[in-house]
Amino acid sequence: MTSSAPAAPRKPATRTARAPGRRRPRTAVWLFAGPTAALFALFFAYPLGASLYQSLTARRDGVDVFVGLDQYRRLLDDPAFLHSLVNTGLILAVQVPVMIGLALVLAVLLNQSWLRLRSGWRAVFFLPAITTLVAYAVVFQVLLRTDGGLANQLLQALGLGPVDWLNSPTWARISLIGSVTWRWTGYNAVVLLAGLQAIGRDQYEAAALDGAGTVRTYTGVVLPQLRPVVLFCVITSTIGTLQLFDENYVLTRGGPGDATLTPVVYLYKVGFQQLDFGYAAAIAWAVVLIIAAVSLLQFRLYGRERRR
Repeated sequence: MTSSAPAAPRKPATRTARAPGRRRPRTAVWLFAGPTAALFALFFAYPLGASLYQSLTARRDGVDVFVGLDQYRRLLDDPAFLHSLVNTGLILAVQVPVMIGLALVLAVLLNQSWLRLRSGWRAVFFLPAITTLVAYAVVFQVLLRTDGGLANQLLQALGLGPVDWLNSPTWARISLIGSVTWRWTGYNAVVLLAGLQAIGRDQYEAAALDGAGTVRTYTGVVLPQLRPVVLFCVITSTIGTLQLFDENYVLTRGGPGDATLTPVVYLYKVGFQQLDFGYAAAIAWAVVLIIAAVSLLQFRLYGRERRR
């Protein structure tokens, strides 16, 4: 008679270890992310959704009525809004290229090894960017005053007549372009300077060994590598110009004769002076769509040039 061997005792079941990437989120994560998510939903997501819904409504007999896309159709037939787009396009076509060109020249100068006190000069040129928008607009309003303004005093000292800076349509646009350029040129120069400093010295030396002069070195070596930084400056400057409000509202209130009226100034007048909040919300979303379209177009053009 054979005896069977006793069965081996079973090992207690062990829980398989989870992969590090599959761990359940800990409570601490939600404790830290929860307040941020709540603030985001309260102060960004909800106002964004509410403004979008408001752009689809109109105030009739004291009640908000859903009108669909009627407010957006109204934009296409509004001469003031279309005129504000033309004004912004004119300002954009002049101000952004001039500002980026000046910023690039300034960045190249600040990057020279022979320049003394370079850190001090960078701080000086960057200071306008941290100046309060309304404060510097008020300063320009005083400087460009027709009677007694510093700009006209200098012109008279040179034997020239005074210029009606803020009451002439052409000069009002020039004054607005000049004030915006003064404020943001130094900022863009510092950004471009960071891009220049990322280019190694060996590339300059290689260009010199190939017999390239200064102009050829910058056009053939520096600018192609600086293109992403230039694109960043162009896009951010374009967005800022499409959102112009403080400068032209303080300087000219959108005048004279709506010569400096921009979509955001028109939005302010419609929303807070005419109290037509549904139409003002539609203007705001139209500006958002225009900014997105222009930025996408700039990315596409940049990508096409890069592929070539």
